[in-house]
Amino acid sequence: MTLFHFGNCFALAYFPYFITYKCSGLSEYNAFWRCVQAGATYLFVQLCKMLFLATFFPTWEGGAGAYDFVGEFMKATVDLADLVGLHLVMSRNAGKGEYKIMVAAMGWATAELIMSRCIPLWVGARGIEFDWKYIQMSIDSNISLVRACFAAAPQTPPRPAELVLIFRMATRG
Repeated sequence: MTLFHFGNCFALAYFPYFITYKCSGLSEYNAFWRCVQAGATYLFVQLCKMLFLATFFPTWEGGAGAYDFVGEFMKATVDLADLVGLHLVMSRNAGKGEYKIMVAAMGWATAELIMSRCIPLWVGARGIEFDWKYIQMSIDSNISLVRACFAAAPQTPPRPAELVLIFRMATRG
């Protein structure tokens, strides 16, 4: 039964990425290598964020009830590096705007999925007992894909013609 639980969690986490890649038209444009490059950019940005946080924001040794608001705010602003990395990925890719967005989002979200959820699923979902947290982790990976797509998309409201195009790309079969 644990193998079935692992299979269900794996399918719930990874197949939406595969289906999105195949149905969005990225496979027709041979965008696999571009997605791998976007994933490598994700790894580089995460390494830079980690080094920056460890170097300039050491742990705060304040009192038990005190809260370092300024320090926590500065740590939170480091997450803006993700947006800079996504912009870098989209500016390096040539092609139509919607495919730039999809390549950046798919590469970014897939790298995040592999780096943050692969080992916990492999080790935990094959355990002796069934646990809901691995199904929740798999569902969270789908939410991460949608979040990456929205983060990569331009922040201007789409026109009705663009909504029709996005709907056609999503439902193309």
